[in-house]
Amino acid sequence: MSDTAKSRVALITGSARRIGACIAETLHQRGCDVFLHYHSSSVAVDELAARLNSLRPSSASAVQADLGNDEDIKRLAGVVKSKTGRLDLLVNNASRFFPTKIGNTSPQEWDELMDSNLRGPYFLTQCLVQELAAADGSVVNLLDVHAVRPMPGNAVYCMAKAGLQMMTLALAKDLGPKIRVNGVAPGAILWPEQEANEGDQKKILDKTVMGRAGRPEDIASAVAYLGLDAAYVTGQVLAVDGGRSLNI
Repeated sequence: MSDTAKSRVALITGSARRIGACIAETLHQRGCDVFLHYHSSSVAVDELAARLNSLRPSSASAVQADLGNDEDIKRLAGVVKSKTGRLDLLVNNASRFFPTKIGNTSPQEWDELMDSNLRGPYFLTQCLVQELAAADGSVVNLLDVHAVRPMPGNAVYCMAKAGLQMMTLALAKDLGPKIRVNGVAPGAILWPEQEANEGDQKKILDKTVMGRAGRPEDIASAVAYLGLDAAYVTGQVLAVDGGRSLNI
């Protein structure tokens, strides 16, 4: 990593592509050295790391881990500890998303959604508490407006995000005042890779006060605010949804 006496250090999970990559780029622009966690998108994360390192040498490192595997979580945390010994910001962004229908949900589907959206973030945070406390750091969890307003056909995903939202509130109490913990709850930003049809997209956007989808940059700027700037904000969830939650 670069001169960590001058640079803050951030770990972003699921940062190879989409919103996670945008968050990583935004934090890097803000002067952070970044650990880029990925699960399987090795080509995309290597390209991102190379681009960031071309702007500021030794400022980005890619680290592979399966957040459903306890040893991988410990290894990921160990890389941060061995390279920097401190962490200013942990962004729990990695997430699996797919529908589950009651009556046909398998234990494997349950585990995949709970591991990526709840269990992994909790145990990764636990592994890095000392490093975050040493830096008076913060945690930002990527939630979902459907953590409190269920989405039909996605019960397990909504339950996992609801658990992550409660984790945000509970850890804000347990880890303060040394560590701040907040959440960002996106609305319609990027359509799922299981692309919704145009009719479904229109129904969603019709319920959005802004009348349009948001951009990954909208989420990234909210993460940067809560993670780096909001020194007196903890235990809060910021909905970045164009007002959609007013009409769900």
